This record gives sequence, structure tokens and C-alpha cells, in this order.
Amino acid sequence: MEFGFTLKPDVALERAAALAKRAEACGFTYGWIFDSHVLWKEPYVALTLMAQATKKMRLGTCVTNPATRDLTVTASLFATLNLISGGRMELGIGRGDSSRRVLGKKPVSWSQLEAAVAEFRDLTSGKEVQHDGQPTHLSWAKDSPRVWIAGYGPKVLHMAGRVADGIILQFADPALIAWCMGFVKEGARAAGRDAGKIEVMSAAPVWVSDDLKAARERVRWFPALVSNHVMDLIRQYKPEELPPALTSFVQDRGNYDYQHHCEVGSDNADFVSDEVIDRFSLIGPAEAHRKKLQALAEVGVTQFNIYLMCGDEEQSLAGWSRDVLAKL
Repeated sequence: MEFGFTLKPDVALERAAALAKRAEACGFTYGWIFDSHVLWKEPYVALTLMAQATKKMRLGTCVTNPATRDLTVTASLFATLNLISGGRMELGIGRGDSSRRVLGKKPVSWSQLEAAVAEFRDLTSGKEVQHDGQPTHLSWAKDSPRVWIAGYGPKVLHMAGRVADGIILQFADPALIAWCMGFVKEGARAAGRDAGKIEVMSAAPVWVSDDLKAARERVRWFPALVSNHVMDLIRQYKPEELPPALTSFVQDRGNYDYQHHCEVGSDNADFVSDEVIDRFSLIGPAEAHRKKLQALAEVGVTQFNIYLMCGDEEQSLAGWSRDVLAKL
């Protein structure tokens, strides 16, 4: 298993670069950043500084979407960053949540996402595409980045199995990851692909502490983030098509304020139970973290990605690296 971290781009840009440098020294091989340009800072500026601060760490969005920016802009950004970083970029992409909803717009469909992935790959490898009916190509681009697709629902997961290099699953629940991977494997088989070659990311916050009550309060915001996607699933699928372990926790969910998205202590998370926190995140003593990572590896996870946004990020990164990562 490899290890990565994700930043929320509300941190100072210099701090983002410093955290990336420190994480690389601690053994992390991936650095990711959220893309929600209205709520937080523009992520591609931070990625540029992170690329300059690191030597081997692979870098990317976790996640962007095909609709916030024109896809030719996204392709040009990644192709340029690939030049700056020496070919270390990775595209994490999904249907769009906070970056779309804060503008009063809906996420894109899974079919629009699939088409965007194909166009992105062609553009970043210098091939000509028909973009809005206009022949278009980035003549200087080459070496298209790998593509990680984020999703929860059967349709997008099946599609990801057909086309993705990697899958992004935003929780650390081994049983739910196994359920998701069933659809990924079906999609891979339908496309004649080897599902074993598709990377699998589990992305979630962590907090090492013997004080479970305090640890839960650090990460309670995370299942609330997931609930936005779950509400979409409930609108699109019949109850029997979705596992209760994923859907039941949103029954008492109230309104969600994106101005407090991914915020420790936000009342967005008042409805989240301790049981859901324990399933979705990594909290508690270091040994509990190591055991859960083993369980995640057993269901096929190839990268664990820390959502490094629970406060005291420098200390949290150093402590988790020392007490968990170094002892695996």
C-alpha cells in the first residue's frame, strides 16, 4: 500500500508546499488537493508550488470535475504541470459536489464524466479532438497523466472499472469498499480489462489518540461530506440497490451549508453518529490505525489518502508517520 495526503486549499500557499515537502520526507508518495475554487483558493497555484517543493511525489486533484472549467483549460493546466513536475501529475476527477453546488449547479452525469475523461486523455497526449464541434489540440502536450475517478454509485463505479487507472473511494469502511469494488470489477470485465491493475484509493481523515471522544470531534465533518453524495444516490436508485450501511446514516440530516464544508466543529455534522465516524475514518490508538489499514489492504486498497484538514496538520502528519506509517 502507498500513502498520500490531501489538503483543503484554505491553507497558505507556502504552507501547502512545506507540508508536501515534509510528507515526502516522511514516506508519502502522493500529494492531493481539493478543487472548489469559490470556497477556497485556486488549487493549481498550490500544485505548482508543491511540485517545486518535492522531487518524486506524485501530485493531483482529489477531485476536480469536467464542468467548473472548460475541459481544454483543465487539460492545459495538467499538461503544463506535467512539464513543471517532470511527469508527476495525476488527475483525480468526479461528477462535482461543492464546486458545482456552491454555484447553484448540479453535478455532471456519469456519461458526461466518461466522455470528459476520454477527451482529457487525448488533449494531454497531443491528439486532436472535436471540442464543441471545433477541431482542437494541444500541440505541445504529451504523456497524459493517469486518471483516478471518484464515485459511490453503481453506474459511475461500473464506468470507472471500464476506463479509470484508479478509483477514489471517500471512506475507510472495508465492507463498503468491497461493495463498491464489485461494480468496478464488473465494469473492468465488460471492457476486457484486468481489474487487478486498477489502483484503489481509500480517502479519509485520521486522528491518533486514546481519547476517542476528542478524536471523533476532529473528524465528524467527514461523514457529513460523504452524505452529500449519498443523498444523490438515494434520489437515483431504489433502496434495495444500495447498502443500508451507506444510506441509513443520512435519515436525520438537515440542511448542508457549503460555506462550512469540511470544517471541524461545523453544525453540518450534528446528525453524524459515533458509529459512522468509526467506520468511515481512522481514529483511536496507533495500533487501531494499523489494523484498519490491514483490513483495507485485504479488500484491495492500494493507496490510503489522509484528508489532512483536522487541525494541527504538521503535528498530525509527523505523529501519524512516526506511530503508524513507520511501524507497518
